[in-house]
Amino acid sequence: MSAACGTREGAVRVLIVDDEPELAELLSWAAVEAGWQPFLARDGHSALALARGCAPHAVVLDWMLPDLDGLRVLRTLRYENAKLPVLMLTARDALEHRLDGLSAGADDYVTKPFSVEEVMLRLRGLLRRTGAETAEGESVRVLGDLVLAEKTRQVRRGGESIALTAKEFDLLCFLMSHPRQVLSKAQILNHVWSSSFESEGNLVEVYVYSLRGKIDKGRAPMIHTVRGAGYVIRAASQGR
Repeated sequence: MSAACGTREGAVRVLIVDDEPELAELLSWAAVEAGWQPFLARDGHSALALARGCAPHAVVLDWMLPDLDGLRVLRTLRYENAKLPVLMLTARDALEHRLDGLSAGADDYVTKPFSVEEVMLRLRGLLRRTGAETAEGESVRVLGDLVLAEKTRQVRRGGESIALTAKEFDLLCFLMSHPRQVLSKAQILNHVWSSSFESEGNLVEVYVYSLRGKIDKGRAPMIHTVRGAGYVIRAASQGR
């Protein structure tokens, strides 16, 4: 499977790694029903390539794969992204095997045969723990590793919580509702401050500067200035 993938803007991305086609398709269908965007890999090398290309929010990983075993894939995933939630699937139910998986970095463990409902419940729990998925009824925006929950007004990037003022949050929410779209100062003023006075344009500059200091500090930048036009937010991995 190719590492190239089309990610759906705002979707929670789940990488499913299993060489059993029927099981992989069943889990994929369940992920779609949950509102997530699934990506399927049949072997370890494809799984690592997809993980690097699509930046999943969580991984469902089978222990037994035709090339690399699940533990080797898990260790590589954990080395490249220490906070990526990984749910292991295995037919081995001995205690030492469970301990091997957990010590290698698995966040949770499901033994075959299992119900798809159980896997989805465990996976949803892991996604909520990182902020990519929240309680029912919550409206969540996801852009790359940036997650914004409108109801609880919580923001996380790379799994880390970011404290914002009320207006910083409103500004970020407006930007994230129009990813990759250049928004003028006038548009931002009208939406965030309900004002159309161009003389207040410096207000936008001040808040964008402050927001960048919290969202982008020490990380690849997501909020960009388009000289003479306005501001745009895009996932850090995307080109201008």
